[in-house]
Amino acid sequence: MLEGDTTAVADVEAPPSWTARFGRAIHAEPGEVKAVLLAFAYFFFLLSSYYILRPVRDQTGISGGVEKLPLLFTGTFLGMLVAVPAFSAIAARTPRHRFIPIAYRFFAANLVAFWVLFGTSSARGWGGYAFFIWASVYNLFVVSVFWGFMADVFRHEQGARLFGFIAAGGSAGALAGPLLTTWLVKPLGPRNLLLISAVLLELAVQCVRALHRWAAVSQTLRPRNRGAEQQPLGGDFLSGIKLVFRSRFLLGICLYVTLLTATATLLYMEQANIVSHASGDPRVRTALFARIDLVVNVLTILVQAFVTGRLVRAAGIRFGIGLLPVLTIAGFVALGLAPTLFVLMAVQGVRRAAHYGIERPAREILFTDVNREERYKSKSFIDTVVYRGGDMATAWLAAALQGLGLGVITLSVSAIVLSVLWLWNSLTIARKDEAMEVT
Repeated sequence: MLEGDTTAVADVEAPPSWTARFGRAIHAEPGEVKAVLLAFAYFFFLLSSYYILRPVRDQTGISGGVEKLPLLFTGTFLGMLVAVPAFSAIAARTPRHRFIPIAYRFFAANLVAFWVLFGTSSARGWGGYAFFIWASVYNLFVVSVFWGFMADVFRHEQGARLFGFIAAGGSAGALAGPLLTTWLVKPLGPRNLLLISAVLLELAVQCVRALHRWAAVSQTLRPRNRGAEQQPLGGDFLSGIKLVFRSRFLLGICLYVTLLTATATLLYMEQANIVSHASGDPRVRTALFARIDLVVNVLTILVQAFVTGRLVRAAGIRFGIGLLPVLTIAGFVALGLAPTLFVLMAVQGVRRAAHYGIERPAREILFTDVNREERYKSKSFIDTVVYRGGDMATAWLAAALQGLGLGVITLSVSAIVLSVLWLWNSLTIARKDEAMEVT
């Protein structure tokens, strides 16, 4: 610039910070990035903890014979009937930032107890069955509490943008858990993996504490809940269950979860039939499904992290929860016409990717518009008792249908009928949710 020139030099715009760039990538506002990363880490540690336990659970479940699985599903259902009222009683008297760590540390203490038990001969009998039931209760329960907390911290609009990326934390944990198991099982032994799982659960507790502190001071916290997080939920140990039967909206979600479980079980039955005829070599079967599991998990993480938030925000809850029934109908039509291993793998892959990548985050947004007691107590009842009740009923139904020798066509037609009902139910729930959001 020449001497004496008074021409103003335009300010050079500073490059955006990593927070701004990252926020744009996941569709988050700058003030939300910290909370989203904490929620991502929370879900990551939670599912890493569970997926370390899952191989141990599955091995103990089949140790006494596959024919005993319906009895174990029944035991799991009964375990849920005990766990949910107990949790509701604690939540009724304890603020959120206390009862969630209490619940998780209780499960961590259970892990230590099983670690001691597995050092004795009892683990070979009733101890193994007890662990299978406990792990099945633990899985659904801690995840339900997680999503209840997310629905409490984030508003409906935020959930539509952010829940997909947050769910990706769980998918990443579902990959990390088996990897940790593979690396550590030989040097540590299966029994000591329980202690690793307990440590990961404690890391999840620390994320809960940090996220609670963010919510307590954040201006994005829904105004109607300001200060409520410091108060107990109130009510009694059965109030969450009573609220379900007083609300058509929550009853609709109960039916939704039941139909989701029923169609998944029928698909599992078709999988068993098709795979059993495709190859007699268990190593070939294992390799095939291991490959599709890996592909589906990676695709799910990518969809959750970068697609779900934009898709649900643009298309709405109606699309988010209605997509899976439509895909299930198409999948069972394809299986009815061509019951081959290739078609089965494609149907399972698409359904599971849509379930974890789009349907589950969208379904959790529904709970952002209910009150806090329904968000924790009623949601826990739906996600655990109703879900495992569907598991139990369909497990016994599956055993009966297999005993009658029904073929793929019959199962496919049954699943299509249930999926049509499921789609109608999904659209009904979406209309009610839209009306609640407006009011």
